[in-house]
Formats: sequence, C-alpha cells, structure tokens
Amino acid sequence: MKKLLFIVLFPMVVSAQCSEETAKAYQLQLNKEYADEKESPLKKSDLEHFKSLDFYPVDMNFCVEAKLVKTPNEKPFAMKTTGSRTPLYVKYGELHFVLKGKECKLNVYQSIDLSKQEKFKNYLFLPFTDLTSGVESYGGGRYIDLEASDSKTMILDFNKAYNPYCAYNEGYSCPIPPKENDILVEVRAGVKKFHD
Repeated sequence: MKKLLFIVLFPMVVSAQCSEETAKAYQLQLNKEYADEKESPLKKSDLEHFKSLDFYPVDMNFCVEAKLVKTPNEKPFAMKTTGSRTPLYVKYGELHFVLKGKECKLNVYQSIDLSKQEKFKNYLFLPFTDLTSGVESYGGGRYIDLEASDSKTMILDFNKAYNPYCAYNEGYSCPIPPKENDILVEVRAGVKKFHD
C-alpha cells in the first residue's frame, strides 16, 4: 500500500513586488521542479511526457494589495486533508482586498509544526477555492505561499497560485481549503488543473 506523503511546496520566496517578469520566472522555476524526478510530485508515467504545467496567461489584474487584519488570539485547529493526517494550523489573520471589482476576504494560516523551524518561522499558508475550481482549475483548490512581516498589508499575486500535490498524485495528503476561503470570483491566474 502506498504511503501517504506530505511535502510542503515552497517554489520560490515570495516577492513583495508584482511584475510579469517575476510571475514568468515563478512559472519557469515551478516547471523546473516538476521536471526533476527527485522533486516532482508527478507520477512516473506523467513525468516521462512532462513539458510544462498549464498556466493561465500572466495577468497583473490578479496581483492586489490586501489589508491584513491579524487575529492574535486564535486557537490552533486540525485542518482537514485529503488523507487521514490532520496538521495543526492557527489562523494568522484575514486578508481584505478587491479583486475584479468584488470585495473579498481570505483567511491566512500558519502551520504550528513549520513555525517551530527557523527556516519557516515566517511562512504563511493561503489555501483557497474560487469560481474556476473544478472547472478550469483543480477542484480541491489552490495555494499561495506568503511571508509574515510587520506590515499591515500584503501583496497577493494570484499568478503564483499553485496546485496541491494531490492534483497530480493521490499518494499525497494535502490540506483542503476551509469553506470560508472560497471567493466568488473567477481567479483566472496561476496554475490550471492538470491534464493527463
């Protein structure tokens, strides 16, 4: 029986600035990682034919500044995953922003385990679903990696939204975006669903 694995993907350090160049560099880096059999979540049969992930065209309208409202007294909770694993997360704050003319709110989380490691002490996790989920993008939602700072705002670049490893291989156990992190906007940016 295949063991359920979990690897957190940190494709690139989050950039404070949005640009077509950084988004395209991100795509190149992601493709490089997925093409590398040591790093790739792809099944061997998919890896043999892999050339590139399917991305939406880079669109700077999907790069927005969000107001961060920190929620310091939250209690840790077990986030549901696609497997039996239930990692502990704590809600770090709420991100308020306008996307395609609609007011949106997404909760951003911090992993209890990762926050104990020096390398990932500032790592924040933003899982979300949107109106493309299950249609053009992966039905189980997508993720964006963020970094904690003292700033009252955060840059959200949906061009850097990526799929959980479960989108490519059922052997992984991936966090499922909480229901409150569903936004009623078509986020036509980032990685699309994987086609065999």
